[in-house]
Amino acid sequence: MKDLDALTALLRDLVQPSALLGLAVLAICLGLSWTVVARLRPRDEPGDAGLWFGKRGFDGVLFPLLALLLAALARVALRGHLPVAVFQLAMPILASLALIRVSVRVLHAAFPTSNVVRAFERTLSWGVWIAAVLWITGLLPLVLAEMEALSWKIGGAQVSLRSLIEGALSAVAVMLVMLWLSSSLEARLMRAGTVHLSVRKMAANATRAVLLLVGLLIALSAAGIPLGALSVMGGAVGVGIGLGLQKLAANYVSGFVILAEQSLRIGDVVKVDNFEGRISDITTRYTLIRAPSGRESIVPNEMMITQRVENLTYADSQLVLSTVVQVGYGTDVEALMPKLIAAVAQVPRVLADPGPGARLSAFADSGLELTIVFWIADPENGQVNAVGDVNLAILRLLNAEGVEIPFPQRVVHGLPAASPPA
Repeated sequence: MKDLDALTALLRDLVQPSALLGLAVLAICLGLSWTVVARLRPRDEPGDAGLWFGKRGFDGVLFPLLALLLAALARVALRGHLPVAVFQLAMPILASLALIRVSVRVLHAAFPTSNVVRAFERTLSWGVWIAAVLWITGLLPLVLAEMEALSWKIGGAQVSLRSLIEGALSAVAVMLVMLWLSSSLEARLMRAGTVHLSVRKMAANATRAVLLLVGLLIALSAAGIPLGALSVMGGAVGVGIGLGLQKLAANYVSGFVILAEQSLRIGDVVKVDNFEGRISDITTRYTLIRAPSGRESIVPNEMMITQRVENLTYADSQLVLSTVVQVGYGTDVEALMPKLIAAVAQVPRVLADPGPGARLSAFADSGLELTIVFWIADPENGQVNAVGDVNLAILRLLNAEGVEIPFPQRVVHGLPAASPPA
């Protein structure tokens, strides 16, 4: 009955003419918050500006938090002078909006492409807004009391529905804080340009794993689950790893070994299991290899450790390529080869040291086969296009020199005509 009277008093105050003055003060608080956020938002980040500012400033966390702070100060200053029903309604809404923004921004930073996270965001938003409505209407204490009355025994202890929900919310809050810390530290580590990308990736993965483990332990404690009970769970997990998860564990261990040894680094051109491409990412479970054609191969890290892997750019990024051309048997090859070398050296991606070379490699059926060898320093930009540029330079030279590229030739022998019968 008391809650109903409070709700009636709130509605009565909202329809009073003095509520318009409170609404104007609230609009001023929102305008000041928007102005401060617009001034503080970094100008050199036209896209997503992180947790505090978001993509457009008002969709970050700073705007609702600053508006909530100003609204609270205005409520204290105006109390006793005019009804504060507008602020009594606006503050729970701003607090709910800030909570949703924090959760959404942290989850997007930690799991940017997960569909499960998007579904969890919608569920969390509905839960927060329902709690805000119950808070505004004064029904929240009644709902909490009813949830406290629903209880049952678990392992000899009396557990209520309210304690379970509060423990789950505490665990979610702790995990959100840990995810925010891990994503922030990971972003800082990945921006450290003085350290190799593979080392930064290893440090980021290790930091996230440690923080999530610590967050899980704290969340279990916040949910009321004794950590001593984890010994039984740990034994079960150990048996599971020994029986069925050894491949998954091996992939995780192999991922850290690869990143620590730097035998394979992000950006290296490798060939594994007849698939050649550039390593674009090394995660804790798999290595992503992207071919020049755009095809991507997800290779388990254990395979990168236990099988033979050709790293074409391990010592340095220089890579040797070759192409073959045939010229007619009457061509002066000794005079032509220096010209071929000079023409290939003019191609932009061909290195001057070591420089290109040309060799008479075979006496083919239709002509003399010349092999031209050259080096490039940027295989990640493609190999086929480099060979194509060299072939065009060779073709232009042969056309300018009047050198013929022979067609396949065949000799046909005719049988002697049969003599007529006598």
